[in-house]
Amino acid sequence: MANWPYQLLHAGQGAKCLSTRTTTRMPFEPIEPRRLFRRIAEQVAAMIARGDLPSGSRLPAERDLALRLNVSRPSLREALIALELEGLVEVRGGSGVYVRARAPQPLGPGVEAPGPFDVLEARAVVEPECAGLAARRDVAARACVAEAFARLAAARATGVRDNEADRAFHLAIAEASGNVALARMVAALWRDQAAPVASRLTDLAVSAARRRDNLAEHAAIAQAIGAGDPVAARAAMRRHLAAVRRTRLASLEGA
Repeated sequence: MANWPYQLLHAGQGAKCLSTRTTTRMPFEPIEPRRLFRRIAEQVAAMIARGDLPSGSRLPAERDLALRLNVSRPSLREALIALELEGLVEVRGGSGVYVRARAPQPLGPGVEAPGPFDVLEARAVVEPECAGLAARRDVAARACVAEAFARLAAARATGVRDNEADRAFHLAIAEASGNVALARMVAALWRDQAAPVASRLTDLAVSAARRRDNLAEHAAIAQAIGAGDPVAARAAMRRHLAAVRRTRLASLEGA
């Protein structure tokens, strides 16, 4: 599949595009930063429905569109992923992102979950502490984390998608923390991470090299917990989640 975020940033000049004069008059409305990507997607979808963005036209350059909407580029990209999943826009390799020639439909419930970067930010708050608490538990509790990592490593070795083993590893750490409330929070965050927009972002970000690095990061977390070192466990989890965020941003930049 074409690397559509790259195309957004480097769209070809020869393709049909809305003129500068036309886009200047378009009724893009600034969006308050506190609002989530869904509001951005709703505004663009409404413009498609009104005919402000006619079928076959190319969306304005990402940087310009983000400025017009007064939103961050990651939030805009999340919105564009949602629009792609809804079938409202189409990616054309080497050209850009275009409005599809179809009747617009309201954004469905599949994009109701928080934005992927909001979920990652919340995980970065909660999961390092879960890892630290798990490292303080008894040997039996820490052994459950080791077993979950072994299953993840085995799944990774098969070369197939191992999202469930990844999720199970993180949930095992949350459960090993001994705090039921934290475990429920982590489970809820992982449900949000399985939403369509977040899943699409994961597909864009995860390469073979990233899968190898990711496994090493998980190993460092498991080793620190197994050694009963809460400081190292927290640090390893923070490094892992920071790397997850970096790779997702890089994939959207076309890196």
